[in-house]
Amino acid sequence: MTPKAVFWDMDGTLVDSEPLHDAALVSAMRGVGLTAPADLHERVLGKTAAFVYDMMRDEFGLALPFDEWIARKYDYYLANVCGLQPRPGAIEIYRELQARGVPQAVVSNSDRMIVDANLGAVGLSHAGMKTVSRNDVREGKPHPEPFLRAAWLFGVDPKDAVAIDDSTTGAMSGLAAGMKTIFWPEKPMPGPAGAVAILTPEELRAELGL
Repeated sequence: MTPKAVFWDMDGTLVDSEPLHDAALVSAMRGVGLTAPADLHERVLGKTAAFVYDMMRDEFGLALPFDEWIARKYDYYLANVCGLQPRPGAIEIYRELQARGVPQAVVSNSDRMIVDANLGAVGLSHAGMKTVSRNDVREGKPHPEPFLRAAWLFGVDPKDAVAIDDSTTGAMSGLAAGMKTIFWPEKPMPGPAGAVAILTPEELRAELGL
């Protein structure tokens, strides 16, 4: 059965942007003389910019103010955003749900400028589209607030909605919001208890009743 609303994470779920986030972070680190650890991707996946900044400061000795640090990362990111591609199969499913009239929103831990840039780069901006960025909530994922705000925007009971996310952090947010949560990682890995773990667009379609 098709849900009453579907709320998508952006980075890594709708848009294949995690490699660019990693490259931008590495570039910013190199610019201040820091060396990225081998497990950087795993440690920052799904986290907010503030979380990553605190990690850089506490573990790597970053001395820059937050605004200067994030400007370095975003300068690199936005200069390369035009090369982004959608995650295979994701936007096709988004479009099919849209054609069926199913309410959808993009719910991201990224800042507003990144959300808008990413969706524009992959051609997913449209009239009436609703998005929730890290700038729109007090608490980011894994707190439930981002997905609960999406439900509020549509007047949908969270238990009637589906959250889709590629990170454990994001899936925990969907679960905490009381939604059916689909964990769709970029590579096989255990998901949080209670989430429906999938690996392919075909499995996603089945879970959405398409």
